[in-house]
Amino acid sequence: MHPTATESLPTSRAIILERLGQVRARTFSLVESLSEDALNRVHDPLMSPVVWDLGHIATFEDQWLAQNAFGAPPLREGLGRVYDPFNAPRSERGDLPYLRSEDCFRYMAAVRARTAELLESADLSPDGGPLLTGGLVYEMILRHEQQHSETILQTLQTMGGESYTPRPAYDTPAPAEVRRDEMLLVPEGTFEMGTESPLGGTGFSYDNERPRYERHVAAFYIDPTPVTNGDFMAFIADDGYERPELWSEGGRRWLEKGRRLPRYWSREGDELVMRSFDRVERVDPDRPLCHVSWYEADAYARYAGKRLPTEAEWEKAASWDDSAQTKRLQPWGDAAATRDLANLDQLAFETAPAGAYAEGASPCGALQMAGDVWEWTASGFEAYPGFEAFPYPEYSAEFFGGPYRVLRGGAWATQPQAVSNTFRNWDYPERRQIFAGLRCAKDAA
Repeated sequence: MHPTATESLPTSRAIILERLGQVRARTFSLVESLSEDALNRVHDPLMSPVVWDLGHIATFEDQWLAQNAFGAPPLREGLGRVYDPFNAPRSERGDLPYLRSEDCFRYMAAVRARTAELLESADLSPDGGPLLTGGLVYEMILRHEQQHSETILQTLQTMGGESYTPRPAYDTPAPAEVRRDEMLLVPEGTFEMGTESPLGGTGFSYDNERPRYERHVAAFYIDPTPVTNGDFMAFIADDGYERPELWSEGGRRWLEKGRRLPRYWSREGDELVMRSFDRVERVDPDRPLCHVSWYEADAYARYAGKRLPTEAEWEKAASWDDSAQTKRLQPWGDAAATRDLANLDQLAFETAPAGAYAEGASPCGALQMAGDVWEWTASGFEAYPGFEAFPYPEYSAEFFGGPYRVLRGGAWATQPQAVSNTFRNWDYPERRQIFAGLRCAKDAA
């Protein structure tokens, strides 16, 4: 089912312009301190140059708002191929004729000026067509830029030499008292998985989140918090990387490349340290584990005598209020995220201690299911029953059935509007540049 017009979509032109401006200001705030070299250089083979991401943001906006919604020609010819992620794999983007620095910023400004001009005549009523109705295409553009600001943060974390110095806007809270060794029971039963439009008061959801359908889940237990650095340090100390029985076949092949610590961890004598942007500090055992692959997450869960939750289990634990037989948009309810509820919105520039955000607990009592770290699940990325691609198959359908594993919940680097209990992220099982960790589950029987 395609999204339908609702009064909750950003139908006000003033609201659309305001939100576009807010998201762009955030993007620029993350990169304004970068030198010319840092903007344009390939910092890691997995990541695009930062300025490529900026040009891609603008080209995507021009394509969907001006070209697809209004039938206008490209603002600048020849950029579609340069910024098409399907024709320009990450490993090749540094060699492409992408717009450098000031040229890119001028292009972004010109695209935004045309966006504002076209908005004045946009028909946002049901007669405006599937993209413009209710302002849906504008919401898609906003979400796209928010997602790329997180990608940019991944790139900034990879930087060596000239390191990135973040400017935290606030501190994360202290943890609440929680028994991390006591898993939470999620009872057997059927729940409503996925979503229909509207989603989150915006009338927007991605096609892979739809349609909502009934899903039966057997009873299971889930950890009350994400797995911590301290938990994983015990795994390392117990030779977890050297025990083949803990690793999947793919994981054992991955280990042959010599990986023996999470990404950005290293040893200084007898001490484990980790790098976070420009800081190198002792590993904090109380913070959620981050920058691990699916293979590492799967091996740790097996080491702990548990397993990774399936995608359905994760969503039920995060969203389903069994007593009321209702589904929550976010773990705490339908209200928008605040700094008292979750570590989202990027500006803390770090995870919060495991057990923080007691007010943001899910219906089953699990903490930090939104924010801090993306959580790997056991599930591959597949279509839901009745799936329909909209507005373009390349967003989801091209990836179904591949080697990808689903992640849920968002990270500290995720903007609040860009994630919900039904949002599905996915990546290759070997990837570690994402801000990803895990929480474990186990059967109730």
